[in-house]
Amino acid sequence: MNKKQKKLFKRIIIAIVIFVSGLFFKNEYIRISFDIFAYLIVAYDVLKKALKNMVNGRLFDECFLMTIATFGAFVTKEYPEAFMVMWLYQIGELFQSMAVDKSRASISELMSIVPEVANLVVDGQIEEVDPEDVNIGDTILVKVGEKFALDGEIIDGDTVINTVALTGESRPIDVRKGEQVLSGSINMQSPVYVKVTKVFEDSAVAKILDLVENATDKKAKAENFISKFAKYYTPFVVIAALTLAIIPPLFNGEWLEYMHRACAFLVISCPCALVISVPLSFFSGIGAASKNGILIKGSNYLESLADVKTIAFDKTGTLTYGQFALQEIKAYKGSEEDLLSLALIVENQSNHPIALSLKKAYPRMITTDVKYEEIAGKGIKAQIAEDVLLAGNERLMDTYGVVLPKIEALGTIVHIAKNGEYIGYLLYADKIKSEAEGLITNLHKNNIKTVILSGDQEVYAQELASKIGVDEVYAQLLPEDKVKKLEGLLNKNYKVAYVGDGINDAPSLKLADIGIAMGGLGSDMAIEVSDVVIVDDNLNKISLALKIAKKTMLIVKENISFALGIKFLVLILGAFGKADMWMAVFADVGVAFIAIINAMRALKTK
Repeated sequence: MNKKQKKLFKRIIIAIVIFVSGLFFKNEYIRISFDIFAYLIVAYDVLKKALKNMVNGRLFDECFLMTIATFGAFVTKEYPEAFMVMWLYQIGELFQSMAVDKSRASISELMSIVPEVANLVVDGQIEEVDPEDVNIGDTILVKVGEKFALDGEIIDGDTVINTVALTGESRPIDVRKGEQVLSGSINMQSPVYVKVTKVFEDSAVAKILDLVENATDKKAKAENFISKFAKYYTPFVVIAALTLAIIPPLFNGEWLEYMHRACAFLVISCPCALVISVPLSFFSGIGAASKNGILIKGSNYLESLADVKTIAFDKTGTLTYGQFALQEIKAYKGSEEDLLSLALIVENQSNHPIALSLKKAYPRMITTDVKYEEIAGKGIKAQIAEDVLLAGNERLMDTYGVVLPKIEALGTIVHIAKNGEYIGYLLYADKIKSEAEGLITNLHKNNIKTVILSGDQEVYAQELASKIGVDEVYAQLLPEDKVKKLEGLLNKNYKVAYVGDGINDAPSLKLADIGIAMGGLGSDMAIEVSDVVIVDDNLNKISLALKIAKKTMLIVKENISFALGIKFLVLILGAFGKADMWMAVFADVGVAFIAIINAMRALKTK
């Protein structure tokens, strides 16, 4: 418990001790004095707030209702009931406060990733500075156990980092010289020097915190409904209570009896179970998502996620890794090792992305004296003594009369020939994410339609779709074409989500009912315009986000139905004198407590 909660807890204990102590006195006036004293200890802040709100013209809140109800109990000489109503109300307030703190805890964990200082390297010396004072190109030292203060590239040292606060993934990650690291990660093994690539306000940690801090700004329809409901509901029940206290006694003269009924009516009518539990349910859902590396920018988006029936995916960088890499080595003559050696010799001097990819995968030093000739649009010719090597596409092979075998592999193929004889090929392609097929299977189990909207060639998009089981494919689309296709998918009866990572996806992310950005490698613009961000690019987090959204909305509906059902039932019983003050307390504090406990279930989603 925090300091404020401990103070309230002490007041609750002291008040009940005083109240119980008064029961041992036979003198009625002494007992009443103890009741009133205990009442004032536990209720003074509620009375103060009610008076302040009345002065400011805000009558119809729960403090006003509790004050009027307990004063009515005093008028009818039900002193113990007046105390117990306020005492139980404060217990409910304590549990509510503790529940909110618990739901905030997961987000607070994320807030703790903010680095307080950066170790700036200046002329060989280390200076502790504010991360906001570090510029792009500066070098910082990150010691073991420290957080990376800014995004950057490791320029000296190898280490292991923990990214659990950023991504929810507890598995340590090896990083080496030349690799990128994100702010908020924790250095677990060795000191490293990092060249800063982004200023603090553009760093991963700053963007994540901004998203989380503003996550509750946009209310869901259910929250707006409860706010409007309470606005009209509370004045109505106050008027109804006054009517109940005045009209029937005009005919039967039972003023005290109906005053008592009216007080019970007011206690029952307090809408705190709804006003508290519904926003808390959404807050818990957003907290559960944040804890798992999913940033949902508002409770309205959480609500919309639960209604998603179609998800459209970008292909490159979303369902695939978006990295052009060597996927296969196929030798038709000699070994694969011989073929790879020839390819490295030919590609050694080239800066083409294919050559760079090959050299990165196999960083060998080629010392052979080679004469190179780059043939634009076809490939490279290399000569070693009397041997002529070719590496390139079909047109290069045709130019030199090399006969190609039938090849059905999909991707970019680099053919290798030596002295006019075909040796084999290297296949380069974008690799499908390992979790892509499982995601699509899971979505289909939940009756969600899947679509690919890709700018890639039809054959590659179709191959991907067939491998992972996507329902529909639209390929060779420009950004404006994606928008048109997405417009055709939108439906009034359910929500459509779009998942993407690049600048070209921004229009579609903005248009969709729910835009989901892959935050690890995604562009800043894609993250900015999206409604949901998957921090670590793990596609399985999309299924988890949907699960959290559905569970949260189920809890919201349960709380609304339960609270309204119990309240209306007890209100009717109270109006006819069949519900005493204790039942009224349950209908208010008890229902609120149960609804709050139910709301906390959203945090348990895994």
